[in-house]
Amino acid sequence: MMNAEHTMEEPGQGRRGVKTRLIGFILMVLGALDILLTLRGGIPAYEYLLLVLLGAGVFAIGAARGGRQAPSGAKER
Repeated sequence: MMNAEHTMEEPGQGRRGVKTRLIGFILMVLGALDILLTLRGGIPAYEYLLLVLLGAGVFAIGAARGGRQAPSGAKER
């Protein structure tokens, strides 16, 4: 017998913030690679620190968006 309260989850509701976290991670990795390459060349890499910080901020926004959702197995009332 099926429970009357059981509802199907919408496709877009399952994983909020995943794309935002992925973009933030990519920005952080690109910034880190740019820093390593410029340090290898002997040039100070201060401007690429902004790219890493921007990526960390975007990642944090995605993590906050993903943290606000209820667990997939929890009942909503």
